[in-house]
Amino acid sequence: MIEQLKNTDTFFIAGHRGFMAKYPENTLIAFQKALDAGVDMLEFDLRFSKDSVLMVIHDDTVDRTTNGKGKVSDFTLNELKSLSAGVDPDGQFHTIPTLEEFCELLKLYPDVLFNVEIKPSPDAKRVAAATIQTLKDYDYLPRCVFTSFDADIVAYIHDVYGLRTQGFPGELMFNFVPGPNGTYSKMWAAGISMKLLSTELVEEFKDLGILSWCYCPDTKEQVSQALELGINVLTCNNPLPALEERKKQKDEIKS
Repeated sequence: MIEQLKNTDTFFIAGHRGFMAKYPENTLIAFQKALDAGVDMLEFDLRFSKDSVLMVIHDDTVDRTTNGKGKVSDFTLNELKSLSAGVDPDGQFHTIPTLEEFCELLKLYPDVLFNVEIKPSPDAKRVAAATIQTLKDYDYLPRCVFTSFDADIVAYIHDVYGLRTQGFPGELMFNFVPGPNGTYSKMWAAGISMKLLSTELVEEFKDLGILSWCYCPDTKEQVSQALELGINVLTCNNPLPALEERKKQKDEIKS
């Protein structure tokens, strides 16, 4: 299924931590609203709780995204579930989901792809191994690209499991290994921020046989800029401008 992302005749839209422009990031409501909007892929982040449960959360602490304080790894599952991960526009309270809860939600969406980010941490390889096993148990691996800012994790997933990986420009990665057999040789795709997005960088990755994706084109102008440079996977905090542009293009083809 992931191979379809090589299709440059169209473009694909990923919800960055769900629909985080309007809903609490990395929560089930944010993922559901992104799915309702019509995204092709969901990007999400994983870390272990103290009792080694895979939790969908970006930061290494709960400080920014919940009403708690402290490292994610210092809280058990039950303790993390007692925290508020935000309130949606309807005033509903939400919690940090587990990977299994995410997987259960996605059972109803067999065509939606996953961009699975393993956050840098001392136990990142254990997180990666447990994540891959869980996704395998759900038969979701054909839908996944695995992402990390840690080049060691990109290499681990590529070398040990033979799965597709997304990295980033070398200067943004931890443990980056230059050279023909280095980190870039392990990457199927590269995520480029809108700040770094340029013709030269896209061409560099193209010459290496690496797909160029971007984050986060959240306005009509940013979507146009990304598409003009040949980007065909857009990871968006707000997917609506990209979805509107795709609808416009389809309508023009029909007419």
